[in-house]
Amino acid sequence: MNNLHNKSMKSSFGAHFQNNHSKKKQPTMAEASTSSSCNGSPLTQIAQDHLFTILLLLPVDSILSFAMTCKKFRALTASDTLWEYICLRDWGPKSVEAIKASNSNQQLPWMRIYKQVSGFDSVYCHRLCADPDAELVFPTPRASHSLNFVSDCLVLFGGGCEGGRHLDDTWVAYMGNDFHRLLKWQRISSGSPSGRFGHTCAVIDDVLILFGGINDNGNRQNDTWVGQVACHDTLGFTLSWRLLVVGDNAPPQRGAHAACCIEGRKMVIHGGIGRFGVRLSDTWVLELSENFQTGTWYEIVTQPSPPARSGHTLTCIGGTRTVLFGGRGLGYDVLHDLWLLDICEGHPQWLQVLYELQNIPGGVSLPRVGHSATLILGGRLLICGGEDSYRHRKNDFWVLDITAVPSITVQPSMLSSVQLFAKMWKRLKTKGHIPNCRSFHRACADQSGRCLFMFGGMVDGLLQPAEPAGLRFDGELLLVELVLQL
Repeated sequence: MNNLHNKSMKSSFGAHFQNNHSKKKQPTMAEASTSSSCNGSPLTQIAQDHLFTILLLLPVDSILSFAMTCKKFRALTASDTLWEYICLRDWGPKSVEAIKASNSNQQLPWMRIYKQVSGFDSVYCHRLCADPDAELVFPTPRASHSLNFVSDCLVLFGGGCEGGRHLDDTWVAYMGNDFHRLLKWQRISSGSPSGRFGHTCAVIDDVLILFGGINDNGNRQNDTWVGQVACHDTLGFTLSWRLLVVGDNAPPQRGAHAACCIEGRKMVIHGGIGRFGVRLSDTWVLELSENFQTGTWYEIVTQPSPPARSGHTLTCIGGTRTVLFGGRGLGYDVLHDLWLLDICEGHPQWLQVLYELQNIPGGVSLPRVGHSATLILGGRLLICGGEDSYRHRKNDFWVLDITAVPSITVQPSMLSSVQLFAKMWKRLKTKGHIPNCRSFHRACADQSGRCLFMFGGMVDGLLQPAEPAGLRFDGELLLVELVLQL
């Protein structure tokens, strides 16, 4: 998931892959000629480890083209050792180590795995069940809460429930590498931070950074909290929250904003609903000290920038780059615009990625608010659920191929190319348990990026006198897996 500027996962990958790994046949005259010329090339005299180093500087389609030059290079580029390094380069060490750990560190077919991740088209959904032998305690149904994967645990905090009431509880469930284990939730604290919904909570290393939110009196918050999970032999799991010292300069109070963490111990927030119900369009960055004892907020002011909105998503795609998508705008219209933000070398810049819904199969359903957008294996965003302008909730899954988006330094005029973004969006098939249509749920991915956890949200219910809109809150925890054959 790192070094995204160097990645190239074009549609030619599948064709190259099939051509290079079809059943052996007698070489043609052209192939024989190519092999002969390759044997006389100075490249053949380069040591294999040096060739590996050179190949790792190339995009994937160039590596596969290189494989077609002769038998020696074809064998070299079919090496799973090389492809493990390519996976490390493109996905990052956390994803690769997590995949290895979940497969007992056995030798894996990395070339095949890379191909499958590049072209996956479906997800498989499971309902995670509670351990029947454990005490039957569960988080109550809720929406606009936070859900994070940290220290091999799911951590859930706060949210809103029936009657517009806020919640102030914190729950932890240990997951480890066995995501199909029977679930055991543990409630570990309440009352601090104060109850709220529409807040954000992001992860830096193994630390949670929580900001803002709204309580059931309609009061907006602008406090920043630090949370850390610990495991004890006798006490089980604990989570300690403390208020972060940030000084006098802090973002205005808000809820229903978007946030994510980027490299360099920083968190970015954008938009939301401020005092008197006004939607905001500002962007702020929090810089944290090395020991997470203090933080400094500062505002980013650039033009152009995304217009005011709430209920949108902001997701880090590696390094200092983030992607903003969707939300509800000033006129209550639900949006589908896509923005890139890069905070590099002290020169932050927003850039809109232009695309037309009619050029995307099923694209008319893309505008949404209250969805989730999570970085998954392969450097893509998995968009789940949400609702449209008519409050019709969704249960669809879309993948946004952010590897097709060039560096933010590219001229803006190039970012509206129909050809470049024709396959940027893809709607996925859903297998297994079909989730309820929902909005304002929360989702997070495990260390590998292959498994997504999704909890809660507002779902459609039976019409009842107490619920004239047929609204109810969900307490279901789902595991969403990328369909791969490892």
